[in-house]
Amino acid sequence: MTDKKQNQRADFYRRLDEQHMFPLWQQMHSLVPAQPADACVPAIWRYSQVRDYLAEAGEIISSEEAVRRVLILENPGLSGQSSITSSLYAGLQMLLPGETAPSHRHSQSALRFVMEGSGAFTVVDGERTTMHPGDFIITPSWAWHDHGNPEAEQGGEKVVWLDGLDIPIVRFFNAGFAEVHEELVQPIQRAEGTSPARFGHNLMPVRHEVNGRTSPIFNYPYARSRETLDILLRQQALDPYEGIKLSYRNPLTGGWAMPTIATFIQLLPAGFNGLPSRSTDATVYSVVEGEGVVRIGERQFSFSPRDIFVVPSWAAVSFSVSSETVLFSFSDRPVQEALGLLREAR
Repeated sequence: MTDKKQNQRADFYRRLDEQHMFPLWQQMHSLVPAQPADACVPAIWRYSQVRDYLAEAGEIISSEEAVRRVLILENPGLSGQSSITSSLYAGLQMLLPGETAPSHRHSQSALRFVMEGSGAFTVVDGERTTMHPGDFIITPSWAWHDHGNPEAEQGGEKVVWLDGLDIPIVRFFNAGFAEVHEELVQPIQRAEGTSPARFGHNLMPVRHEVNGRTSPIFNYPYARSRETLDILLRQQALDPYEGIKLSYRNPLTGGWAMPTIATFIQLLPAGFNGLPSRSTDATVYSVVEGEGVVRIGERQFSFSPRDIFVVPSWAAVSFSVSSETVLFSFSDRPVQEALGLLREAR
């Protein structure tokens, strides 16, 4: 290239920049890459270490003061974004005996996956559900919700759960709203167990009108999920990549239990050595039971119960387990499916 042509281009680019424009041909490969270039990186949070920080947080601030006593799990590749993947948020929340997390609502959808302890409860739009380890609980968008834990004298114990929210998705659309309830704890309007009784047995009230796309069953108990996994392990062939893997569903529509977040429960029998697979939905995993090794791209992590790890978009992932293992996971798959973007390689 001649000096004249080079100077001509430099002057052109300078004048473009003054008009807040730039040439596509200089950015084409980064804007339309040959394959996903996820800033999210493989990472693991070991519960044995995180638990100490949760205990310390419990000493320095109350749940009511904090509104939500949560330690955010931020992906090392997404520093400053409060995100575990490019589209999802995750954090660990702790409620001590006698504490209340005040009632509020927000446009972000949330899931709770109980990690440790029993007896605490969540109230969602006037209905209470009790928490047990392994339960998957939904807080729909714009639903009033608060959390409580009985006093120790009443059997309360420290309870920790994993929060998963679509905060980055809502932030992208600049559609985030929140509101604080006028009361610390919202009034109870329905007896505990009403929602599973109405919708959880392949039945529903005859004239019920389906509103929204979130499942009306907001607690999927682990005991039932675990029993289902055990039955399928005995009755069907293992998938060579995923073992036995199930998705949580909305019984009224057959769709995902949440409109923006897919949730899964998965069983890998002892000695399972899975083949690697890839998918465009970056996925967060929580270990419920068992021990093993996960290979994510060029990285390898050993895991134990209650550890949390993340698999970036299009990273090859495979599992090898020494003991029977159950994994809970969530991703943005419903959004990718709705937009026709989901892609897998197996």
